[in-house]
Amino acid sequence: MHPVQSIRVTHSLRHATNTALLLLTAALLGACSRGAEAPKAASGPPEVGVITLQTTRQTYTTELTGRTVAFLSADIRPQVGGIIQKRSFTEGANVRAGDVLYQIDPAPFEATLGSAEAALARARATAESAQATARRNAELVKIDAVSQQVNEQSQAAMNQARADVAVAEATVQTARINLGYTRITSPIPGRVAISSVTPGALVTANQTAALTTVQQIDPIYVDVTQTSAEVLRLKRELAAGRLTRSGGADAARMRIVLEDGSLYGREGRLQFAGIAVNPTTGAITLRGTVANPDGLLLPGMYVRAVIEEGVDEQALLVPQQGITRDATGRATALVVGADDKVVRRNVTVDRAVGNRWVVRQGLAAGERVIIEGVQRARVGELVRTVAVQAPEAPRGVGAPAVPGAPSAPVPAKTN
Repeated sequence: MHPVQSIRVTHSLRHATNTALLLLTAALLGACSRGAEAPKAASGPPEVGVITLQTTRQTYTTELTGRTVAFLSADIRPQVGGIIQKRSFTEGANVRAGDVLYQIDPAPFEATLGSAEAALARARATAESAQATARRNAELVKIDAVSQQVNEQSQAAMNQARADVAVAEATVQTARINLGYTRITSPIPGRVAISSVTPGALVTANQTAALTTVQQIDPIYVDVTQTSAEVLRLKRELAAGRLTRSGGADAARMRIVLEDGSLYGREGRLQFAGIAVNPTTGAITLRGTVANPDGLLLPGMYVRAVIEEGVDEQALLVPQQGITRDATGRATALVVGADDKVVRRNVTVDRAVGNRWVVRQGLAAGERVIIEGVQRARVGELVRTVAVQAPEAPRGVGAPAVPGAPSAPVPAKTN
């Protein structure tokens, strides 16, 4: 054999030998791997994480949008016409009830008052004369010194003179009131707004345009709206005894969230619930009050009010990962029974509390619900349970659960 051919044969033999060794090694490794997996498959029931349900005291709240409204508000308008002589306030300052805001030129009204007082004096003098004549004629008619007709005429003149005095007194009183109206005062305490007029402006009685506005903003109202459906749901839960009021019927606690998302530092109280439903929006107006000594809240601000609806003394909260929905949309939960077998339960959920669902029916305190390893659990089969710690549920509550929600519900906003 040629030397070159001999070398080629030797390389071919070596290549075949190496390939055989690699195949043998792969086969041995596969066998070892199958041997290692076999005991794992036969290691026992699958392991799942469970929590043991317990009832807890839960305060439910609802977050509603609305606006702030001044506690008291007064549009300042003149009650008599004239020229503004003076503005006696600083725009944006606080004023007290009775403080003078504007001064209208009083000269015409002083003259009118003087004329009315003179007319009153004349009427009184006439009345005194008529009264004396009437008294004298009343005595003379007794001795037939004057006729009965003259006596009656003198009595009538006296009564007319007295009526003229009453009219003159009323005229004086009216003139005095109009003179007082030249001093335009604030009817309420509060903060005064921008003035729409300056000294020298001509104003008229009861004009449409206000000279300025005074608003009392401490305390301040917070008006929010709630759907009639929510009100009905709340009333049903209260009537059924599932909820109890945390305060009086119209004194629920309320917290304010400002436009920038920050929480207002003072707590308010719900004072009034509307007695009629808006036919356009289907909503009911709720009114609360909150202290505002620093003037941070201004009328017309957009806010969100977090109102306490009530307290559930026996709330059953289940982590949302423990609640799924079947093909028909029904909420279900996997429960581990006393025999460590998995049971599927149909449940009724009410609302989301943070990352948990409030369960009304289908589960009870003391039962074990699977929240981890759900994909490994099979209904009717044995499982090995491991207690896990569920996240703490916030004390606030979001909106009620919507029927037909997806199987992986999104946590509602909490506070």
